[in-house]
Amino acid sequence: MSNEKQIEQEIQDKGLNAPRLTPDLIDGVIVGETYTNLPDGRTVICQLTLKNGFTVDGKSACVSKDNFNQEIGNKIARQNAREKIWELEGYLLKESLYQAELNK
Repeated sequence: MSNEKQIEQEIQDKGLNAPRLTPDLIDGVIVGETYTNLPDGRTVICQLTLKNGFTVDGKSACVSKDNFNQEIGNKIARQNAREKIWELEGYLLKESLYQAELNK
């Protein structure tokens, strides 16, 4: 079980149910992904496309070309891009809650 899934399970076990983001919500806004290898032979860029058309980029790089592995590079670049989605979706959720309070 990934650390993210363990934390999600702990949140549920503790009965914490205020509005929040979940890993499934984050994954649900991703509708596409593209990987690009840079000419240096050791850097991968992952571009995730979100439901609304916005894109988020993540990058991975290794010091030596000898250590480059496409699968690992893709995984790290995607993880880095996905982390940015948490911040963006967190802002959107907080703004939505704020606007709801203003309209009470």
